[in-house]
Amino acid sequence: MRSLFHSRTPDPPPALEPVPSEFPSIEGAEIAATTYGARVAGDFYDSLRVSPERILFGLLDVAGRRENNQPILLAATKVFRTLGAELFARADINESEAMVTLCLQLNRHLMEAAAGVHSCPAFIGCYHERFGTLCYTNAGHTPGLLRDSTGIVELTSTGLPLGLFSHATCDAPTVALDKGAVLLLVSRGVVEGRCKGDEAEDLEFGLGRVKERLQVNPSVNAQALCGSILNAVGEFICEPLVPDDMTALCFARNA
Repeated sequence: MRSLFHSRTPDPPPALEPVPSEFPSIEGAEIAATTYGARVAGDFYDSLRVSPERILFGLLDVAGRRENNQPILLAATKVFRTLGAELFARADINESEAMVTLCLQLNRHLMEAAAGVHSCPAFIGCYHERFGTLCYTNAGHTPGLLRDSTGIVELTSTGLPLGLFSHATCDAPTVALDKGAVLLLVSRGVVEGRCKGDEAEDLEFGLGRVKERLQVNPSVNAQALCGSILNAVGEFICEPLVPDDMTALCFARNA
């Protein structure tokens, strides 16, 4: 009599997923990040307190599918959290130099983890609580949108995407964040969210629509602003499946 029980190869353990820790509490400010739908691609975001007065945060847009990017995502997590905390720990550092060093090391470790070239646009910022300033670098990422009482300014690219050239360099300028200022970052998936127009024309959600949504929403609640942007792009796209991650990260100085 044939047995009703069949031996089978055990299921492989689930892939290690770099999960960001709870975002730190910030005096007079807050940070939040939200992803629309299931995470299928390589968006990586994180934030941590790196000194008594500094908060480091970043959004990386790793090319490719998530199941193929585990070594790269894990390398990004390790370098961001360990080296980031080390570089920005002292009170008397040059923040711009520390940011450039962090990007160079992220670039090197990402290429090592990928065993070659692997595009990874990134936006990384370090906020100084006492001074209300933001030192940042934009390595080929979608422009950050900085909204304050004067309007919205695009924080455009200051260097090439990470993961492409072993000795690529980037700049790290500093901007002041007034009370009520908001910095919004969105991944490529948000900007490239598509819908068919009335004449079967492919339409992208685009950075312009993100900017419009940010302009008409006066909130300084980081979580609410992220949700507002992702709800808007979710209503815009026509396909039920999200082909790429759609992530929004918001830093708001509300006091």
